[in-house]
Parts: sequence; C-alpha cells; structure tokens
Amino acid sequence: MKIAKKFGVLVGSLLLVTGMGVAQAADTSTATMPQIKVAVVNVQQVLQQSPRVAELSKKLESEFKDRQTKIGDEQKSLQDELDKFKKDSITMSQKDKDAAQKKIAADRADLVKKVVAYQQDLQKEQNKIMQGILGDMNSIVSKIAKTESYSLVLDSQAVIFAGDGTDITKDVAKEFNSKTG
Repeated sequence: MKIAKKFGVLVGSLLLVTGMGVAQAADTSTATMPQIKVAVVNVQQVLQQSPRVAELSKKLESEFKDRQTKIGDEQKSLQDELDKFKKDSITMSQKDKDAAQKKIAADRADLVKKVVAYQQDLQKEQNKIMQGILGDMNSIVSKIAKTESYSLVLDSQAVIFAGDGTDITKDVAKEFNSKTG
C-alpha cells in the first residue's frame, strides 16, 4: 500500500514538472513564432447559391434531356411488353412464350446498356464541369488569402468554431459569381 502511494506521488510530481516545462516551452515558442491568420469559407453555400452553377446545371440537364426522355419511353415500352406477356402467356404456346421471353430479355439488356452509358456520360460531364468550378474556386480563395494575408483557409463545414471576421464566404461568392463560365 505504501509503495503504491509513493509511486502515485512520484508520478504526480513528474507530470506536474513535465506540464510546467511544456507550458514554459509553449510560452517561449509562441513569443518567437509569427501569428497565423486563419479564414474559413463555406464552399457548399457558395456553390448552392451561385447563379453560375445553376446555369451550368440547367445547361447540362437540357443537354441530356432528350436521352433521358428516350430512355424513359423505352422503359415504359418494356414494361408494357412485360405486362402484355404476363396477360397473354396463359394462352400462348410454349414456342411463343420462349420467343417473347427471349425478346423481353434482349430488350431489357439493351435498355440496361443504354442506361449505364447515359449515367457514365452524365457523370463524365458533371465531373468535367465540377473540375472547372473547383479550379476557379481554388484560385479565387488563393487570391483572397494572399490579398488578405491569410496563412490558412479552411472549409467552414470542417470547423466547429470560427471567430468574427474570419469568414470570407461572401467575398469568394462575389468574385466567383462575377466570373463567366
């Protein structure tokens, strides 16, 4: 029991001495280190409220509208074909059933290929647009950070607290929206 008590006192005093040394080191290191100026920007807010992004989104939507409509029509046609088969299969010969099932399977496989190609093309275009947008966003944030002498700019969504005067979202949004795509 006495050994445990002595050990506890020894560990406690070592922690106290170590803590004091760390505090003194922190005091002397902050005195010689330059002040770090940090800003935050809400990238998601800039993108969601940007007329430029809305315009690009509408352009992309209109570009893919015809393909989307065509795929929707083909899906409806396939569903109608499937419903007709279910209704008529009772009176069909086995040979006609097999031929109808084969046609439905081929139509379904064709439709799946078209949907996959459509999704891949849409994703590729979205990524191309986002790369341009984020490239512009990064250059705007860098420009503002250099102009205002910020050492670090963080996305405000990743920050729990930021003091007044460190949010540059409005400045970024103004500059971002003034650029033309």
